[in-house]
Amino acid sequence: MTTMAQETPSETSAAAIRRHELAGFLRHRREHITPEQVGLPRGTRRRTPGLRREEVAQLASVGVTWYTWLEQARDIQVSVQVLDALARTLFLDPSERAHLFQLAGQVDPTPATICPSITPGVRAVLEHLEPVPACVQNSRYDILAYNRTYGLLLCDLDAVPPEDRNCLVLSYTHEEWRSSIVHLRDTQRLMAARFRATMAAHLAEPAWKMLLKRLRAESAEFRENWERHEVQAHRTKRKEFDNRYVGRIAVDHTDLWLGPELGPRIVTYAPADEESRERLEKLHALALERAGAR
Repeated sequence: MTTMAQETPSETSAAAIRRHELAGFLRHRREHITPEQVGLPRGTRRRTPGLRREEVAQLASVGVTWYTWLEQARDIQVSVQVLDALARTLFLDPSERAHLFQLAGQVDPTPATICPSITPGVRAVLEHLEPVPACVQNSRYDILAYNRTYGLLLCDLDAVPPEDRNCLVLSYTHEEWRSSIVHLRDTQRLMAARFRATMAAHLAEPAWKMLLKRLRAESAEFRENWERHEVQAHRTKRKEFDNRYVGRIAVDHTDLWLGPELGPRIVTYAPADEESRERLEKLHALALERAGAR
């Protein structure tokens, strides 16, 4: 999980400064979390403001000694899994979480809720494409932004936690999303093949490794498809969805890349026939109605 780093003469003062900043940041956040917030009794002998170090370690499932070293700015290396557990234990908001990972010199593996590619102009494009469902995905299948029609196409996407808004995760683990895909088995196999092909350029990146680990742990179907070692490039494809509100919809899937690299892209689902267009218009009207009621 963690290892003691070897101190060398070439160790920079910047690294030491980051360690001390990280130690102070963790202490401050720990001292501002009450026992009641995490379901612990306050007791009559508590002198420490907020949580004790051993309580944070227990809640995050890490060693007490190791966590103590972390708050003492010792030169240790920490995994992204442990940082994720600490961020959740200390109720860090997105900005605080990003700060934690930056101080620790790690890349946050969770899907980004803020992406430089999601400019106001891109959001306007998504809106103007209505009633055509459209979203922005990165090469890891994280859904970074979407219009209202897309938000109701396969499930109520607004109800899905941001960290779970990943098309691979949803296709293999979310029952409503899965039931909306007419040719589910073929779609799952194709997505696994595309993910394997794209991951070749990201094998050492924590976010990709953690997504693969999650999918293998949560889905026997994914494990079976992954072991096929198939690869497939992105391409235009006709798809069919069985929407819970308006019925069967046939669409043509197109990727519109936002840059020269195969990173973020606008995914569009243009209706393949007049009946599908009418049903997408009804779905868009329903989405607007639901948005107005919130």
